[in-house]
Amino acid sequence: MDTGTHIVMGVALGGLATLDPAVQSDPTLFNAIMVGTIAGSHAPDFDTILKLRSNAVYLRHHRGITHSVPAVLFWGIAISSLIYAFAPGVDFLHLWLWTFSAVILHVFVDIFNAYGTQAFRPFSNRWVAYGFINTFDPTIFTMHVIGILAWVFGADPGFTWIIIYSILVLYYLKRYMDKQEIVHAVKKQFPDVHEVQTSPTMKQNRWRLAITTDDYYYVGRYNNGKLEIVDEYSRKPLPQNPLVKKAKKDKNISAFLSFSPVYRWEINYYDDYSEVRFIDLRYRTKGHYPFVAVVKIDDDLRILSSYTGWIFSEQKLQSKLVIE
Repeated sequence: MDTGTHIVMGVALGGLATLDPAVQSDPTLFNAIMVGTIAGSHAPDFDTILKLRSNAVYLRHHRGITHSVPAVLFWGIAISSLIYAFAPGVDFLHLWLWTFSAVILHVFVDIFNAYGTQAFRPFSNRWVAYGFINTFDPTIFTMHVIGILAWVFGADPGFTWIIIYSILVLYYLKRYMDKQEIVHAVKKQFPDVHEVQTSPTMKQNRWRLAITTDDYYYVGRYNNGKLEIVDEYSRKPLPQNPLVKKAKKDKNISAFLSFSPVYRWEINYYDDYSEVRFIDLRYRTKGHYPFVAVVKIDDDLRILSSYTGWIFSEQKLQSKLVIE
């Protein structure tokens, strides 16, 4: 989820903590837990700092190890211990439990969008991405804002957030059933479907689709109950020649391939170099596929330049690939 949603979820957990008798009787503990739940609800995304190194490093590690089982344990203990250093008189067990819950909630809600997380590391490096909640979901965010305002105007925080989260559980179930309806419609039209990647938009009845069948990739939309295919590409196996083998060793290409489950590829030959390009099919926007990885390699199999990330024009992409 986006940063704003994670933060309001931290506030919500702080409100739920008032149902804990130990918190009800200790205002200092309540304040410490509120800090803990807000910090814990955002902590796994501290890896955003990796963008300062490169897109490849960020792509390979974002929502990776920082969302793993060991990291979840680490964040809960580290944040609670830091807060406890400034408020040593509070009950550490309750502080840790609520902070730890905030970290778990962060990782849990991230698995429902199209980007997903590697939440099962170190047991599995598989990306878990169920694809039925948008990274920013207006309904989820608005419900949290309503809960915060109700709390500000005097509503009991514990019961307010029980009501809000009961509604959100039903909302998640509704979105899951929406996705199942889409998958059913796709399988009805394409009996040989291997996988359906769904990317919900901020509009409830509009979804982006990337469909894998025996011989083709299909890119489509699902709007108001209607399935529309907008692009199709043959599933060509990636050639195992020296050029491709060299490309796959590049840090940007390697990072892209470790993350993207459905993509097409292109190889373009020029006078002085060859270009290998990978295009993720999940994020088609206004006729453009913005998430790519590209590498330029000369005739001696030396990497000249490469890039991976979100790019919205060919001109901008080529400016990232300027060869000195």
